[in-house]
Amino acid sequence: MSAFWHPFAAMHSVRDNPVTITRGEDVWVYDDAGTRYLDGTASLWYANVGHGRREIVDAVAEQLGRLEAYSTFTDFTNEPAERLADEIAARAPLDGGKVFFTSGGGDSIETAAKLAREYFGAIGEPQRTVLLHREHSYHGTHGLGTSLAGIPGNRLAGPFVPDVVQTPWDDAAGLEKAIVDLGAERVAAFFCEPVIGAGGVLPPPEGYIEAAAEVCRRHGVLFVADAVICGFGRLGDWFGVERFGVRPDIAVFAKGVTSGYQPLGGIVASERIAAPFWDTPGRMFRHGQTYAGHPAACAAGSATIALMERDGLLARADELEPQLLERLRGIADHPLVDHARGGTGVLGALAFDPERLAGAPDLPQRVFRAARERGVLIRPMGSAVGFSPPLTTTAEHLDLLAEVTAAALDDVAAGR
Repeated sequence: MSAFWHPFAAMHSVRDNPVTITRGEDVWVYDDAGTRYLDGTASLWYANVGHGRREIVDAVAEQLGRLEAYSTFTDFTNEPAERLADEIAARAPLDGGKVFFTSGGGDSIETAAKLAREYFGAIGEPQRTVLLHREHSYHGTHGLGTSLAGIPGNRLAGPFVPDVVQTPWDDAAGLEKAIVDLGAERVAAFFCEPVIGAGGVLPPPEGYIEAAAEVCRRHGVLFVADAVICGFGRLGDWFGVERFGVRPDIAVFAKGVTSGYQPLGGIVASERIAAPFWDTPGRMFRHGQTYAGHPAACAAGSATIALMERDGLLARADELEPQLLERLRGIADHPLVDHARGGTGVLGALAFDPERLAGAPDLPQRVFRAARERGVLIRPMGSAVGFSPPLTTTAEHLDLLAEVTAAALDDVAAGR
């Protein structure tokens, strides 16, 4: 028995039955017994370019051989961080972007939330402290991220950060009502996943993202696009919100920026949001992580961007989007399933029949385990199983994904 405490795990069950993944190759991963699995979730939504890409491995190794790490606090910097910041800013859907690096998605949400409040303090509106989020939202598990959680089970270990208010996940009029009821002069920012990920893979209703952004603009509320899952190709764009024609005030990224080859995240702040901190002598944003701008992590980011552009993976995502949904709809008539979700990016879900789920709340976990026994990895969620394969996936891989998921549903329905 190892001393390793797994995230999001019931350790009493896990401690004696771990699945040890030893290597990966494109859309496949292998355990220590040599069993091969189709990675139908890109690990934790992030292995967008697939596993084992030597281009990224070599870039990281080369950088480690020159400079493994050095702090970027105050006026220190390094060439990989400077280069990647420029590459990300050039691709971000906002004007004059400035990039603040972190160690991952949760760190990035903390950064965006603190920056939103600090920005209004800097421009003479310190009363704007309220942060809005959506039902079913997931914004990490740090202090502010937990407070912004729209998944009830993730709201643990309160009390929470004050001045955080939940809004409907699918109703821009409800967002506006919340702003008006609170008083727009009190509201700092609205956090929005283009597609809600961990909360069930919920694509936005038509027109919702555009309308929500306009509500924020009208009331002077910052629109924060959480592109941690949706960015770097997952929706066929660099940040996901581009397909809706929205230009956020702050965009949050992580996961796909390095495809998981190194831990890295960050935010891009528009020129307007960055201005008080870049243009005012002596004003400091007193925030940051030890490994912000880590040279090897940033080298992985640049290599990932180059690989994605060379291999046309943004366009590939557009091709995979309808194919994945088609496969899921093909098994949505199963007695255990209520409906299929998808059609916005390479993301999908099968939602379970509510009556069946009420009688067996562990259905998602049981179907996940049955699929894993057949060599395919899918994601169990509260009332569904989710799919987010690497962008290197082929039609044949999607066929296997659907075939095994259907068989897993049969296994569970038959009590096997």
